[in-house]
Amino acid sequence: MNDVIHLLPDHVANQIAAGEVVQRPSSVVKELLENAIDAGATKIHLVVKEAGRQLIQVIDNGRGMSVKDARMAFERHATSKIRTTEDIFHILTKGFRGEALASIAAVAHVELKTRQEGIDLGTAIQINGGKIKNQEPVVTPKGTIISVSNLFYNVPARRNFLKSNAVEFRHIIDEFQRVALAHEHISFQLTHNDNDVFQLAEANLAQRVLHIFGRKLEGQLVPVGEETDVAKINGLIGKPDVAKKSRGEQFFFVNQRFVKSGYLHKAVQSAFESLISEGLHPSYFIFLTINPEKIDINIHPTKTEIKFEEEAIIYAQLRAAVKHALGQYQVTPTLDFDRPTWDVPTLNRKKEIKTPEIKVDKSYNPFKNPSGYGSSSTPKAGGSFSYYKLEEESEPIQNQIIESGINFKREVLQWHQSFLVTEFQDDLVLIDQHRAHQAVLYERFIKKTKGNSLSQQLLFPIEVHADSKEISILLETEQLWISFGFDFSFEKDLIIVNAIPADITAEMVPSVISEFLASDYREDGLKYEEILARFMAKFAAVKKGTAMSTEESKHLVQQLFELEQFNYTPFGKKIYRKIDLAETLRMLD
Repeated sequence: MNDVIHLLPDHVANQIAAGEVVQRPSSVVKELLENAIDAGATKIHLVVKEAGRQLIQVIDNGRGMSVKDARMAFERHATSKIRTTEDIFHILTKGFRGEALASIAAVAHVELKTRQEGIDLGTAIQINGGKIKNQEPVVTPKGTIISVSNLFYNVPARRNFLKSNAVEFRHIIDEFQRVALAHEHISFQLTHNDNDVFQLAEANLAQRVLHIFGRKLEGQLVPVGEETDVAKINGLIGKPDVAKKSRGEQFFFVNQRFVKSGYLHKAVQSAFESLISEGLHPSYFIFLTINPEKIDINIHPTKTEIKFEEEAIIYAQLRAAVKHALGQYQVTPTLDFDRPTWDVPTLNRKKEIKTPEIKVDKSYNPFKNPSGYGSSSTPKAGGSFSYYKLEEESEPIQNQIIESGINFKREVLQWHQSFLVTEFQDDLVLIDQHRAHQAVLYERFIKKTKGNSLSQQLLFPIEVHADSKEISILLETEQLWISFGFDFSFEKDLIIVNAIPADITAEMVPSVISEFLASDYREDGLKYEEILARFMAKFAAVKKGTAMSTEESKHLVQQLFELEQFNYTPFGKKIYRKIDLAETLRMLD
């Protein structure tokens, strides 16, 4: 019989290994940034073009490499970190298996320039698809410059599985933020398509968090610290007021390495129990220092999953540390982000205690404007955004339900200013008015993107705080927003909304933007216009508790049943329930 088992060629083996290590452009970013840190760099510049498809370049001022090391770095399992199996359990650096560069070079065009201190000339290497094309002396600064271009050029199937540039760049920002948070003593810069996204100077942790996530967190962070023989815990947690629907500002680091741990997250979440509403997630930036012999970080190729030898003790310690910090936050002063430490004020017993004054607006009537439209109060945006400023137009534009004549022949009654009751196909129908209007508006918004959407210019633009990651996502999807009738401009950590669609009011805009950026639907194959239309419909739809005239009620029912799909909202929630005669008789039996 013929033999069927054979050794794979090196280039095929490297491409298979690349499938584990290099899943998308952000995987390359992670590996290259960690290499720069291991090389002792104090300044790191990440340059990206077309969300990493065209170029990923990391420039560092680290130790650099010798001529031999530069070539050996691209061999599989070539490493300076371990000599024996036991060394794996004492690793405190980032990478150690020696697979990253070989895997990257197998699926891209790579150029490396590097020079050590005290050496006149450095060395340059060009590798295409895992094969070294050239190596020669070169004049280059101390440190290393590594450029990865045309990622997955020789694996088109993997390249085709990449998401849009906006999604891929979001993953790159995630990796950049994780590395930057863990190494606040290093200055980082991120440039995308020739635009500077982050410029982070050397700082303390509080400053680094503020520089990455914006001033919305200023005054909202509380220091946490606890040390035992098992683990040292330190970092920052957000006050309950800044808890969000999305899980974006949640970071665990074990021995300076970012890790994902549902177990640790549960410990923090339980510490916030009864302090935040269900469905909200607290912000935290927590660092654990643990004896490397007591953990196993090598259970996944990306090294983001971890096992603890004494996990129950660590869980209890983390939960207690967070609960203690939360118990103290009411007397903790606003963090001074220009200082490395914080002082907790002591009570001055000799100082006279001033009784707080309570002012009551006797003219306020909460029932005067049940719909919420045209309110003079300034709303606060949810999600990752914090509302900054809103100057209202003279009269907010109402979202009228009636647009044409009414043809619906049945009677429609409003029940509890929340439901519409009517007869349809001989059945009694109970309709959720908010969900029905959502479905109608969603179809209207989708259709308008295919034509010319009307836009209303704002006399007083809306200003919304945002971090660099959020702004970058809006920049990537700017044409989509324009097609809906929005007009944006950007200033540092602010989004300036100059115009909005005619179908929504200014008060809704911060929430629409926030929900769009916090959405998890972007990874589920939905188009961006569908996601944006969903949230516009959600906030523009008539609310429960809003009185509707008979004409408005009839026309909304008519519009609903004219839709091709009128059973569920864009979010998959049931819009109405039918009750037939037989069911009614059973209810009365």
